[in-house]
Amino acid sequence: MAIRLAHNCSNCDQLKDGNFCTKHSVHVNTHYTCYSFEMKASIKDERNCVTCSRYEKSDCANPEKSAPGMLCASWAPQAQA
Repeated sequence: MAIRLAHNCSNCDQLKDGNFCTKHSVHVNTHYTCYSFEMKASIKDERNCVTCSRYEKSDCANPEKSAPGMLCASWAPQAQA
């Protein structure tokens, strides 16, 4: 199965604060998509030990090896519940 970045509002450069579409002047959510979609100029991939919710915690998969800039298969975003 191929996984691609969705052409929806959350990835569109025209989405502004408060989920407001500047192209159509309407409030939107992640389920919206349109033919005026413009990809954001950059999506930052900052996945590494420092941005992992498990970094320096007891559930870190590699506590002896984890360090800033490194990435492992057990990475979890810091916003993880």
